[in-house]
Amino acid sequence: MKIAIVGTGYVGLVTGTCFSEVGIDVTCVDIDKKKIDDLNNGIIPIYEPGLDDMVTRNMEKERLHFTTSIQKALEECEVIFIAVGTPPDEDGSADLQYVISVARNIGKYMKDYLLVVTKSTVPVGTAPKVRAAIEEELAARGAKIEFDVASNPEFLKEGAAVDDFLKPDRIVIGLESKRAEELMQRLYKPFTLNGHPVIFMDITSAELTKYAANSMLATKISFMNDIANLCEIVGANVNMVRKGIGSDTRIGSKFIYPGVGYGGSCFPKDVKALIKTARDYEYPLRVLQAVEEVNDHQKMVMFHKIKKHFGNDLKGRTIGMWGLSFKPNTDDMREAPALVLIHELVAAGATVKAYDPVAIPETQRIIGDKITYAKDMYDAIDGADCLLMVTEWPEFRFPDFTEVKKLLKNHVIFDGRNIYDVKEMKEQGFTYYCIGINTSRI
Repeated sequence: MKIAIVGTGYVGLVTGTCFSEVGIDVTCVDIDKKKIDDLNNGIIPIYEPGLDDMVTRNMEKERLHFTTSIQKALEECEVIFIAVGTPPDEDGSADLQYVISVARNIGKYMKDYLLVVTKSTVPVGTAPKVRAAIEEELAARGAKIEFDVASNPEFLKEGAAVDDFLKPDRIVIGLESKRAEELMQRLYKPFTLNGHPVIFMDITSAELTKYAANSMLATKISFMNDIANLCEIVGANVNMVRKGIGSDTRIGSKFIYPGVGYGGSCFPKDVKALIKTARDYEYPLRVLQAVEEVNDHQKMVMFHKIKKHFGNDLKGRTIGMWGLSFKPNTDDMREAPALVLIHELVAAGATVKAYDPVAIPETQRIIGDKITYAKDMYDAIDGADCLLMVTEWPEFRFPDFTEVKKLLKNHVIFDGRNIYDVKEMKEQGFTYYCIGINTSRI
């Protein structure tokens, strides 16, 4: 079976590579020639654990190919996935120009029946637009070729995307014909053999499922952050509250950890897009509007704690920052809380010296020399006025606190991920701040 994936970003590259891993012949397409040249030379454009080896292995077995030619990719192709970016417009809506551009190119070059599947995160009503774009190009050619359109949203967690694809919680597929269903059943058979469920539905429901899933997870995070802030005011311990509600199977323990707010390529963009979709239908999603508002506020919480501790004057202070990426095991800096914190700290006159295991090059690309980049976690706090923990990379969980005390000017830690124990920090001689616990009362 031969398929094509258009777009070699995070979703496209992981999708194409994982399909090739189960024996499918995959051609990945991208208009970025440098990216394709790099991939053909074994240079992977994103950081994702396990992906490098899988790309190399399947290229060597000639099951995974990279090209800039969609015309070439369509040769003998049965299914083509659109996995290009859908960045947010100023009004929060998803920008579909790249999706529609791919659809037009498919219409220009397809020769036989084809199943066109949107893998990109797209709003309700995208499938008819994709169909119309293909039909316009076919009409311009005077060609009559049958095709189907389907929706197959991705549910990949950055940092665990390969495992998520190979061992999915569920596979959601929206389609409109029996022929399309049979093709998708054949394509996903290696996964259903292992008992992973495929849920077939109409295309509109599939498009909405993706946004609803991410928005629900974002809601859990913002809810817990709101409760954490209340805990500090009333004297409760958010870690105890979290355990108390997480043991309820109706709530569960996932996505209820307080912190400095959510970021990344999905949650912020998808919440905005779903709010905009509802607004287009004159229905306000009031809960999601609050979710977004809480998250924007949460990214500032640690800045306000730092500012208050130093008497509202950060001029000349050096902040040693651990972690830059929006979460561990990725170099993704999109909507990262660290960027908000850096902006506020620098604007207040502070110097930021930061370390991250993989995200420093991406941060440099985005903000340049706005901050100082450290060679390791201890270099980041050498001579700093405090430690600010932003991303919970595993190597930050058990630092040498004796060394930390020796390097810091002031024995102050601001823990934006609650990974350290309050009592232990106090016993070690640190002034310790976290999320959802009034540490001054302990």
